[in-house]
Amino acid sequence: MTKQTSPNLVSPVEGLRPGDLGRRLARRRAEAGLTLHETAARAGVPPSYLQYLEECPTALPGTGVLRKLAGSLGTSLNELTGGRADLPAGLGQAARAPVFVELSVQECLALLSTHGVGRVAVPDISGLAVVPVNYSVVDDAIVFRTAPGTTPWRAVDTQVAFEVDHVDDALSQGWSVLVRGHARAVTDPDAVSRLEGQAYSTPWVGGRRDVWVSIEPLSTTGRRIVSSL
Repeated sequence: MTKQTSPNLVSPVEGLRPGDLGRRLARRRAEAGLTLHETAARAGVPPSYLQYLEECPTALPGTGVLRKLAGSLGTSLNELTGGRADLPAGLGQAARAPVFVELSVQECLALLSTHGVGRVAVPDISGLAVVPVNYSVVDDAIVFRTAPGTTPWRAVDTQVAFEVDHVDDALSQGWSVLVRGHARAVTDPDAVSRLEGQAYSTPWVGGRRDVWVSIEPLSTTGRRIVSSL
């Protein structure tokens, strides 16, 4: 049998696993309300080749083809190939038979260090408030910058929960890490200088955010979910 090829085929995207692409292509095409032939025409590829990409678990096209397909489906190359991003759970249908795996503390810390946006739950006059913050991990502590009077500022001198997750709806898999601990303001000048030198993310919200808050973990737990399908 002759192997399907494309003139735009180049080195496959690093990290793209066999079988992932086809499921994402079919899912995104269904979400866009496009037929296989319509999508192929938009991307400038033969319908038979697009069908091959969706149905063959070992299909790994190059970035040229993937960029055309992403554009035709109104998405990005990263989203189509499952590139890392701090995304909340979407509206996709959950897997029927998910499998949960408990993560070790070391695995949780490793996952925390790969992300830069998490959610902190702080006391509020009406209960709890959960807000996103740009964070770093320094000496196993969660650190972020804020300003007096803001919602994240309410974490200071309280017990808080901090959560990070990554969910891939197309593959019904992902992970979450939950840290519980005491939050305090970092006031020592040397400690502040050290945090400013090691932290890799500035607050996206903008404005002056000169107060460093550190969450010293009392417990760190996490779970990974995979589809058994």
